[in-house]
Amino acid sequence: MEEKYLNLVKSAYEIRKMAYTPYSSFNVGAALLCDNGKTYVGCNIENGAYGPSICAERVAFVEAIKNGERGFEAIAIVTGPKDADIYEMGSPCGVCRQFMSEFCDDDFKIIMTKMTKEGELLDSKILTMNEILPSRFKLKDFKSI
Repeated sequence: MEEKYLNLVKSAYEIRKMAYTPYSSFNVGAALLCDNGKTYVGCNIENGAYGPSICAERVAFVEAIKNGERGFEAIAIVTGPKDADIYEMGSPCGVCRQFMSEFCDDDFKIIMTKMTKEGELLDSKILTMNEILPSRFKLKDFKSI
């Protein structure tokens, strides 16, 4: 894996520690790499009403977008139960996939990881936006709107 992606994974691992998950104890960290080299991070934040909960991936995107970013290269995800010894690979939920597709090209990379609780990378898988959400809906593709 390229060094810039390894650094992205490390950032996702670190921010995962800040997740607020009193209901599921399932912490997720995400680190988003912009085309200009800047990185934005996010962690999942749960809420007792469930609807207001937000995933780590969307937190990272919202942070980047509010800072004027519009070009994105990759996102790394570290996920798993809060107290697990091994964090198994996890992929973005359907809502996050659709949210990301609004801002990402077909070749945007999603880096899923398997890590130890100490931060050692055991395995990874990289998929593109097109692979993770083929034939996705994009409102801007409709010319009459």
